[in-house]
Amino acid sequence: MIDLQGVTFGYGRGKRIFEGFNWKAERGEAWAILGSSGCGKSTLLYLLAGLLHPEEGALRVGGEILERPRPRTGLILQDYGLLPWATVRENIALGLRVRQFYGPDGRHAPRDEVIPQVDERVNEWLSQLGLAEAAESFPGQISGGQRQRAAIARTLALDPDLLLMDEPFASLDAPTREALQRFVMNLNVERGLTTVVVTHSIEEAALLGRRVLVLGNPPNREARIVQSAPAALGSSEAQALIEQLRQMLEPSI
Repeated sequence: MIDLQGVTFGYGRGKRIFEGFNWKAERGEAWAILGSSGCGKSTLLYLLAGLLHPEEGALRVGGEILERPRPRTGLILQDYGLLPWATVRENIALGLRVRQFYGPDGRHAPRDEVIPQVDERVNEWLSQLGLAEAAESFPGQISGGQRQRAAIARTLALDPDLLLMDEPFASLDAPTREALQRFVMNLNVERGLTTVVVTHSIEEAALLGRRVLVLGNPPNREARIVQSAPAALGSSEAQALIEQLRQMLEPSI
């Protein structure tokens, strides 16, 4: 699903973030990318989204060299990215409207996609994410948890096969964060959706990632990977994983 071979990237003439970096993720896997501030977590996510491009090396998603954002990749940002002048319903429908306008051209929608009936698809995700009562509200009129659910619904309405999330739950209260974490975990299990979550929280990485990619101080040259198994955070297995991840992070703090 994801294949980085010898990827090198840096900003301008500054220090390189990645140098000859290799990493693979198979279809249907759940990954967390963990590291301290400035290590390249978000940079890697934007490379995977096609918003940034390697200086050297090859980056493939779905078996193809990534040259631009692909229509089957969904990206969810920490600040929601909702249009403030559009209702929740209109925000969720936005990507579908764009696809409806351009058709399955391979850039805005996959060439083999049958564009769904917009209202039906939007209503489906309004219901699944508990947003039906807020459908006609504007982003400024709803809570942070509802805004994040709207951002998730807008992305999932496009039926992605790869879901990229940049610290999507960092600003939410604990009950809302835990509910959305469970929702994302279920998406991976029930739909076989490949998920990649960027986080600075060791506990969240242990919970959401069946595999954890640990980044250190740039330049990152080696993919340090820790494999985990589903376990309650309070279990001895989870605590051992959390301690292992903490020890891996200590040299870069």
